[in-house]
Amino acid sequence: MIAMTIASLVLLLRALKLPTMARHADEVAQLAEREGWTFERYLHHLVELEVHERRRRRIARNLKDSELPPDKTLATLNRARLPAKIAKALPALCEGAFVERGDNLLAFGLPGRGKTHLLCAIGHELIQRGYRVLFTPTYALVQRLLAAKRDLRLEQELAVLDRFDAVLCDDIGYVQQNRDEMEVLFTFLAERYERRTVMITSNLVFSEWDRIFKDPMTTAAAIDRLVHHAVILELTGTSARVEQAQSDRTHAGGIAPNSTETSTPPSLHPIPDAAPTAPGPAPTTTIPHPTTTTPHPTTTTPYPTTTTPGALSPITMSPTTSFTTPSTSIPGAAPAPGPTTPATAYPFTKGDPTTNSRKTKNRIQQTEVDGEM
Repeated sequence: MIAMTIASLVLLLRALKLPTMARHADEVAQLAEREGWTFERYLHHLVELEVHERRRRRIARNLKDSELPPDKTLATLNRARLPAKIAKALPALCEGAFVERGDNLLAFGLPGRGKTHLLCAIGHELIQRGYRVLFTPTYALVQRLLAAKRDLRLEQELAVLDRFDAVLCDDIGYVQQNRDEMEVLFTFLAERYERRTVMITSNLVFSEWDRIFKDPMTTAAAIDRLVHHAVILELTGTSARVEQAQSDRTHAGGIAPNSTETSTPPSLHPIPDAAPTAPGPAPTTTIPHPTTTTPHPTTTTPYPTTTTPGALSPITMSPTTSFTTPSTSIPGAAPAPGPTTPATAYPFTKGDPTTNSRKTKNRIQQTEVDGEM
């Protein structure tokens, strides 16, 4: 009789979609009979098992839907790097009271200061307390809203996002918006204003948000809505990525990136003495002094000077020789540019007395010849 009653109870519980109670009804009934439980205690225990199982499944489902990085949790967060005020406020933030009020959570700081890790850790804790959280890079959120706007279903997409108690927009400062992107992002922020929580990480302070929204009025309106009900966290200190890189290099026997090193190339560092591997003196390392290669100067051949009045010595020109005109007037200077003078030619100028006397003598001789003819 009891077995028939339990079997019928299981069917009824499954019909009511209480699978956990149906699965444990027989087991708990036997325990209640042995322990002498009352009916109220038996029923309470079954209902408690159903509630706990539903909560577990809901958390697992919300965690999967959140797309939060699984490694950025409160357990892996280095609280020693947090400023004292943030470390003190962290437990209260994890409780989720700001989500109940619809307040925003904004984290600012330079790259590597732990903004994303901090807000993701808070997001994980919010999910454990039954809240629905969505993690998304800002650029991905903008593209999602743009696609919805193009398909004329932006309102439906905003309704889907509205199901999440908090939306974590990561790295909003890296998005350079055009007009369409700016409009859908502003629409999203305005739609959640005073109703749903927005969690934002940014490497830009508010005074530089005109890079994001471009338009000054839109920038002011977006900031006004975000900070009206908001908790602002400012993370300072050094970059966690740089510290990790230094630690890794130190453990590997390397040199930390910020260590002081000389500007001398590695090949010019002195080489420590070592025992020679073969008989003879130990080799020495000679560092040659850097030499400067000077291009061969162009050879300039000036006009030669001569002791013979009215005549110049012949000048031989070669392909590698350049010729320049002197800056001062020299008797016997070459005529205006023309065909190249042969090496055996003797250039003369009009003012040369010897030339004038020869021309006069030749003219007289030519006149005498003409007269005879």
